Amino acid sequence: MNKVLVLFGSKSDSKVFGRITEILKGNHVEYDLRIASAHRTPDVVDDIMKNHYRVIIAGAGLAAHLPGVIASKTIAPVIGVPCRGNYEGLDALLSIVQMPPGIPVLSTGVENGAAAADSTVNIL
Repeated sequence: MNKVLVLFGSKSDSKVFGRITEILKGNHVEYDLRIASAHRTPDVVDDIMKNHYRVIIAGAGLAAHLPGVIASKTIAPVIGVPCRGNYEGLDALLSIVQMPPGIPVLSTGVENGAAAADSTVNIL
């Protein structure tokens, strides 16, 4: 299965995930777009992860735990997209790139959804 999951913590990040889905559509990549939070809706995240995806793009702002939580639940590649919040997204970026050993997450720059989508196309 080559289906991709695009999972973001908030609808307020639509500018970022909108660009991702545009690129995926343009490359004829099948994807599911979901909104769920590692903090506010962890049960929803668990339900989403019962499905199997080839690549997962996960984005969040502030503490940005979502990409790491997702990476702990799958062996599929996870690409984290930090979104602006406090400190212009630096806190989210640091949360994504400083994962513990064994929980790898590829990270883009702050709000660089295009890089995540392009990397996904290359992985596929």
